Amino acid sequence: MIQKEESMGRVHEEALAEPKRRSLLIEVLVRLVKEKPLGTVGGALVLVFFLVGILADYLAPYGYNEFNARAFLKPPSGQFILGTDNVGRDILSRVIFGARISMIVGLAGACLQVVIAVIMGTLSGFIGGRFDLIMQRVVDGWMCFPWLFLVLTIMAILGPGMFQVILVLGFVWGIGSSRVVRGAVIAIKENMYVEVAVAVGSPTWKILFRHILPNTMAPIIILFTTGVGGMILGEASISFLGYGIPPPAPSWGGMLSGVGRYYMTLAPWMIVWPGLALAIVVYGINMLGDALRDILDPKLRGGLGRYGVTRGRKKPPTDKKGHEKPGTKALVI
Repeated sequence: MIQKEESMGRVHEEALAEPKRRSLLIEVLVRLVKEKPLGTVGGALVLVFFLVGILADYLAPYGYNEFNARAFLKPPSGQFILGTDNVGRDILSRVIFGARISMIVGLAGACLQVVIAVIMGTLSGFIGGRFDLIMQRVVDGWMCFPWLFLVLTIMAILGPGMFQVILVLGFVWGIGSSRVVRGAVIAIKENMYVEVAVAVGSPTWKILFRHILPNTMAPIIILFTTGVGGMILGEASISFLGYGIPPPAPSWGGMLSGVGRYYMTLAPWMIVWPGLALAIVVYGINMLGDALRDILDPKLRGGLGRYGVTRGRKKPPTDKKGHEKPGTKALVI
C-alpha cells in the first residue's frame, strides 16, 4: 500500500514538473519566426501597415486634402519627402492616409468574405444531397463570370463609395470561396467522432459548433489572411477604373489613375509611391498567408490545424525491464 502511494506520488510530481503547453497563438508565432523567415518579414510589413493606418492622423505631416498653392508638382525634397501632386497636396500624407483606407477595406471585406463562405460552405457540405448539388451549380454559374465584370456591373448600379466596395467585393468573392470551406467540412464530416455524435443524438447546432467549425479554422484563417490582400488589390483595381472610392479620398488605386496617369511622365513620383506601397503591402500579406497555411494546415506535416484535439499521450513510467510501474496511468498531453 505504501509502495503504491509512493508511485502515485511520483507520477503526480512528474505531472507537475511537465512544462505547460504553449497556447496556439504563441506556438504559431514561435514556428513562424523559426521556420518561415519570409512569413516573418511579411508579418512585420503587415504590422507596420496596420500601425500606419491606425496612426495616420499623427504620422502624416499634412492633411490628405491640404493644398499648397506654391508647391505644384514639386519633386521629393526636405519639405515634401515624396513630392506633391498637381494641386500641391503632399504625396507622403496621402499615401499614409491611403493605408487607412486599404486597411479598412481589406479587413472588413475579408471578414464579410469569410462569413459568406463559412455559411454557404458549411451548409452545403454538411447537409449534402440535393441541396449541395443545387448550391454547387449556383456557385459554378457564379464563378463562370469574371469577377471584375461582376464587380464593375454592381458598382455601376450602387454607385461609388467605401461601403459599396466592401459589400460588393466581400459578396462576390465570398461565394467562390465557399468551395474551400465546403471541402473542409466534407472531409471532417467523415471522421468517426462526428458519426458518433450523430449516433448518440447530438443536436445539429452542437455538431456544427463543437465538431465541424473548430476543425475548419485552419483553412478559414488562411482564407481570411489571403483575402485581405485580395481585397486591397480589388479596391485598387476598381478605384483605378473610377468605380471605387471617389476623390478626394486618398485611395492608392485612385492615386494611380486619372491625374496620376496624366502626369506620370512629368511627375513620376505621383504614381511610383502609391504603387510601391500597394506592392509592398500585398507582398507582405501573401507571404504571411503562405506561412500560416504551412503552419496551420492539418494535412501538412507538423500542422497545428486540429484545434481541440489532444496531441497524444505521454507514456507511463516503466521500470528497468520496460514494464509499466504499478498504480500508474498514461498522462494525456
